Parts: sequence; C-alpha cells; structure tokens
Amino acid sequence: MATEETVSVSRASACLCVLCGLPAAGKSTLARRILSTATQHGWRATVVPYDDLIPEQAFRTKVVEDGVNLQEMHTEWKSHRQAVLYCIEQFLQKSEILPEAPSSSGISVAAWEQCTQALMGPKGLKPPLVFLLDDNFYYPNSLGFCQVYLQCDLESCVSRNQSRSQPVPTEVILEMVKRLESPNPQKNSWEINSITLNSTGTVSKSDIQRVMELISSALNNPLSLGEDNKEQKDADRLKCANSVVHQADQACRHLISEAMKTARENKVPPERMRSLAAQLSESKATFLHNLRKHFLHEVPFIQEEEINVEHAAKRAAEIFNDDLKEILSRIMNDK
Repeated sequence: MATEETVSVSRASACLCVLCGLPAAGKSTLARRILSTATQHGWRATVVPYDDLIPEQAFRTKVVEDGVNLQEMHTEWKSHRQAVLYCIEQFLQKSEILPEAPSSSGISVAAWEQCTQALMGPKGLKPPLVFLLDDNFYYPNSLGFCQVYLQCDLESCVSRNQSRSQPVPTEVILEMVKRLESPNPQKNSWEINSITLNSTGTVSKSDIQRVMELISSALNNPLSLGEDNKEQKDADRLKCANSVVHQADQACRHLISEAMKTARENKVPPERMRSLAAQLSESKATFLHNLRKHFLHEVPFIQEEEINVEHAAKRAAEIFNDDLKEILSRIMNDK
C-alpha cells in the first residue's frame, strides 16, 4: 500500500494519466474520483474535458463513398484534438504560465481556462501536476506517464450509453470494439505503467488506491519517451508503407493486365505489345518506389492514429491508372 509519505515524494513535475476504454465504460466517473483523491494528496490535478473543449459538430460522423469509417468520420475532431494537445504541451513547457487557447483553434476558451485554472497553485510551490486524459499520445521526456484501461463488457457500455442525453452512435462503439487494444508493455515500452480495472460494476476504493499508486509510481519514475517513441514511429511507418505498397502493387498488376487485354483486343502489333509491357512494368516499378519513399519520408504520421491503408492504396492505384492510360494511348496511337 502507498503511504502518505510515498505519495508525496516525486521526481517528475507532471504526470499524464490516460484513461482508456469504450464510450460509457466509466472513464468520466473514474476521473472525478481520481481528481478528488489527488486533491487530498496535495496534487494539482485536472480532467481534460474533450466534450466541453471541442464543439459538438466536430464529433458528428461523415459518410464517405466507401461507407462509414471511424478514422474518416472524425477528421474535424482530429484537428480540434491537435489544438487541445498543443495547449497542454504549452502549459507543460511553461508550467507557471497559463497559455490561452487560440481563438482560431475552434476549442472553447472558457472550458480551457476552467480546465487549467486549478493547476496554477501558489507562487513558489510546485506540487505534482496530474492531467487525466481519455486519449493516447506522447509528450517530451522527464514526465510521468501511465494508463488505466477500463474493461467493460459491450452490452453494459451500449446500455449506459443509450441512457445518456447525447449518446455516441452505437455503430461507433461497435467499430471501437474492433480497434481498441488494452495496454501491451511487451510491445510498447512506454505502457509499462499500466493497469486494467473492471468497470462493468462499481469501481471500488481499492481500485482508486491502485490508480493513485500507479500515478505516484509514474511520478517517481518518469519515462524517457523520445528514443522509444522514435523507434516505434519508425517501425509503424515502415509497416504502414509496406502495407500500402503491397496493396497498391496488387491493384497496379490488375490494371496492367486489363491494359494488355485492351491492347490485344485492339489488335496492337506484337512488337508494340512487347514495348507496352516493358513500359508498364517500368512505370509500375518507378511508381511503387516513389510511393514507398513518399510514405517513409514525406507523409505526416501520428503513431497512435492508424492510416487507412486500403484507402491510401486505392488512391495510389487511381493515380497510377492515369499514367497507364497515357502510356496505352501513346502505344495504340503510335503510327
């Protein structure tokens, strides 16, 4: 058990405690209880209220031609989320200065001020600073970092969600079930400070105590995320690039096959058929090389957000098809 003395000793100035789980898994209820207990320990603590900071329309789903996709549905939410994260980062870097939420960001200035006002504290005193978040992202070194994963069965989440005044669409929860993963320290070293709570029932006092011990441990043992984060991002970027290039390659092969079939049907002479095959093969190789290079070095990549590989590969194939048509037209019209 953590004692009052062990709780008060810390080496990091701040801790980011991420609360993970499905909508209606109990994150908000848990956050309120942690906030109350943290205050009793003399910590400066706040909950980052995404629902208050980000306007309602940013959460609304969008239907695209290929159907409803979780990543594509929340494009507006992501841009607002980045603005919230920027404000948090500025606060952590300047710790004694309360940064204003830029009006151009679209997030609520009033909600941001309310969120951070309690963190200022008396001058000269710097008790530990705790941000409670329902998001997953990374920050600079020398910070405490921990995660609390709320495990709640789907039926309970859907039932609780339906009783809310503004419920999350059920299809969004079902999609999140497919995507949400519990912390995995073996795979991700920064998740070493993680615990899982069963929130299907009522979270107990002992559960709250476990969370407080986790935060205390994170404060006493700040992670050096920079190197691990870069290595993980590089690995994820490489995996993503390989997946996109592989799917694009399959699509390009099919397009080339169709182009050769069209040329045969138009009775293109054998020597031109050989030339067409060679040009299309060379064009595909160059295109895939550039595509891979683009994803490895140029595409903005945020580790915790998945890139829609299928959509990216389909778009790449469409671009290649334009080049293919130009080559085919030139061969067929060559006198």
